[in-house]
Amino acid sequence: MAIQDNDSPYLCLHEFVEDARANLPNTAWDYLIGGTETETTLRRNRQALDAIAFRPRVLRNVSHVQTAKPVLGKPSRLPLMLAPVGSLENFTPDGGAAAARAAAAFGVPIVVSSVTAPGLEATAAANGTGRRIFQLYTRGDDAYIDDHVRRAVDSGYEMFCITVDSAAYSRRERDLAKRHIRPWRHTATGMEFQAAFAWDNVKRFKDRHTIPLMLKGIQTAEDAAIAIENGVDVVWASNHGGRQLDHCPGAIEILPEIVQAVAGRAPVVIDGGFSRATDILKALALGADSVAVGRLYCYALAAGGADALVRMLDLLETELTVDMKLLGITSLAALDASYVQPAQPAGPGGVHGAFPLIGQYARGRDKS
Repeated sequence: MAIQDNDSPYLCLHEFVEDARANLPNTAWDYLIGGTETETTLRRNRQALDAIAFRPRVLRNVSHVQTAKPVLGKPSRLPLMLAPVGSLENFTPDGGAAAARAAAAFGVPIVVSSVTAPGLEATAAANGTGRRIFQLYTRGDDAYIDDHVRRAVDSGYEMFCITVDSAAYSRRERDLAKRHIRPWRHTATGMEFQAAFAWDNVKRFKDRHTIPLMLKGIQTAEDAAIAIENGVDVVWASNHGGRQLDHCPGAIEILPEIVQAVAGRAPVVIDGGFSRATDILKALALGADSVAVGRLYCYALAAGGADALVRMLDLLETELTVDMKLLGITSLAALDASYVQPAQPAGPGGVHGAFPLIGQYARGRDKS
């Protein structure tokens, strides 16, 4: 952990956002930061995180802290995964391969999207000996799913993730207002399979395949309980970053009921607006096994590719080290609900609510 590295152009997380905006055309930028319809769910993700305050403890001898924590039962340098993001090639030429290389270099798992280049096998090769999970949109029949499972197993993916909150394409009005339709939406087929995918299909998957299964997009205690009844190995609490159904609660608001319903029978992962180490600590205190970040790592990729992503993860580790000491814990295993309490949000919310200093300071370096 390096609290300050003067050889790096990045000393604060918001600087990746600034460079990403400078580097990306409007179409890619709006795809990255946008939500669906009124973007209410997107705003609530940040507001819900800001509505939680810490209850720090003191005089605990925090001269040495351990930021590493197992993720889904295996070692990880941080309690964090890179979430599946489609079209990563919009942010860096190597797309998912760049993210996979950075994840392996730093030491965290990556969840590889089925709708990003360079594809399942090539991204696995770029990840090398790193940890990887494959995510699928079910745009085909049982044979389509079985084929992707076979390919994922052959390519060394340790788990298989199915996204279950996408029965229809959402209306992302930042794109619609510009008359810009993503290329894969022009050519994608099989949405009828996505809409028809149901609990019977989950049961079939568990009966047929041995690779552990996670479901991404669980938003209620009821569905979390059904997932456990069907043998799902990991429950992923998510509102798709505000990019699917509008007017949902903030992601961390749904976490306690899902953790209670799962009752320790499977790990619970969460994503949705997590942008700082303090956000991660709040989720762990409320019972999450780990946190997945999406937009945050895309900013880094757009700012400077794989190297910038490794630096972003290093800064998150720095934040986490400092925050743990100030919170009064030496191990993430010590976290529980006694370390948090409800609070009045102080920030503006929104997709960049975690970064109030965006655009306020010149860094004295060439951004060209």
